[in-house]
Amino acid sequence: MTSATVRTRGDRTPSARASRLLANTLTYTFLIAGAALMLGPFLFSLLTSLKTPSQFNTTWPVSLPDPITTENFTSLFSEEYNFVVPIAVTAQVVLVLVAGQMLCSILAAYAFAQLDFPGRDTLFWVYVATLMIPAVVTIIPLYSMMTSLDLKNTFLGLVLPFMFGSPYAIFLLRENFRSTPADVLDAATIDGAGVWRRLWQIMVPMNTPILATLLLITVVTQWNNFLWPLIIAPAQEWNVITVATAALQTQYAGNWTLVMAATTIAIAPLVTLFIIFQKQITSSLGVTGVR
Repeated sequence: MTSATVRTRGDRTPSARASRLLANTLTYTFLIAGAALMLGPFLFSLLTSLKTPSQFNTTWPVSLPDPITTENFTSLFSEEYNFVVPIAVTAQVVLVLVAGQMLCSILAAYAFAQLDFPGRDTLFWVYVATLMIPAVVTIIPLYSMMTSLDLKNTFLGLVLPFMFGSPYAIFLLRENFRSTPADVLDAATIDGAGVWRRLWQIMVPMNTPILATLLLITVVTQWNNFLWPLIIAPAQEWNVITVATAALQTQYAGNWTLVMAATTIAIAPLVTLFIIFQKQITSSLGVTGVR
């Protein structure tokens, strides 16, 4: 009788089944509690956005609105608030920053991973070390630079400091590019593929899952950016969605149902993107684990 057989029979005993049931119960309890903690704010935001201010003040926070009203959403797109402008500005900023960061990060990561040049590793680690610098430390120098270039309250001022790659993205892509089988690259070189062809026809397609994950991370980061847009573009015509949402409330007053409607609008695109790219995210985690 093998040890595997003994373990299999042992797992069938009442005590083993009870232990397994208890472990599964505790696991699912923690998972459900974690899911509730994560989804609770989103549910609160959605339900509150469908209530009137009087309903919000007199009912339980997560109670169903009765009746359901879309007044908060229609108010946001009225002439008084004109929420279309912050959405459009945010979308433009995100598109430019995602395109710039992804392109520059791919090129830099490929250079650090596959090209030989003096000081390559030293330069890479010095660049990655900038991840240790808190973002708020660079706010004042960046603001001084942008204002000296007369870029305050301009689209270029919003995007220029952040569109040339991300240390985190470059680090992650470099590690994935380095793990590409050398035989594949050697075969491509023998077939006449140059540096650019190896990058765009081999490296990028082979790392599509991690690129999709980085794209989603970049979109979420830039979509949720608040401090820099607030400082460099306080003019209303350049408000991004986070700044416009914060402006709906003041120190002494605020229409919370309107704020929650704006929050729901801000969250919706990110949730949609996650649903679209969830398979790529899962795949990238699996590939990273295998490597």
